[in-house]
Amino acid sequence: MLLHIVARGRIGRGPESELVDRYLKRVSWPTRVTELPDTGGRMPDLPPGTRRVLLDEKGDNLPSRVLAERLQAWREDGVRETRFLIGAADGFGDAERDAADLLIAFGQATWPHLMARAMLAEQLWRATSILANHPYHREG
Repeated sequence: MLLHIVARGRIGRGPESELVDRYLKRVSWPTRVTELPDTGGRMPDLPPGTRRVLLDEKGDNLPSRVLAERLQAWREDGVRETRFLIGAADGFGDAERDAADLLIAFGQATWPHLMARAMLAEQLWRATSILANHPYHREG
């Protein structure tokens, strides 16, 4: 299953970009990153059967294992792509939230988009590592 990050704004070159790249290179599943202009327009349409995950302040604070289990269930159901959407500064509207398969948040703090992208990349690496029984992840 393709893990596809679609984010508003350009990350450019710098420590955040290097961190995203470092984690995504470790992910054993196919990955892709698409950057969109900061403002204007809507998110691209999704191919049929694609799961839509929004990073949103109203999302759930999922433990890493729960995210891993959700991705595994979708993969086993034959989902070909899970698209992780990071919106503009104003976030997502109610209609976009309602259309999502999952809303996730990284705590109650407000995070810059570049950090949110890096944290998402780390969580995707962690989720796939958990599913591969990698000994790095610890709970409790």
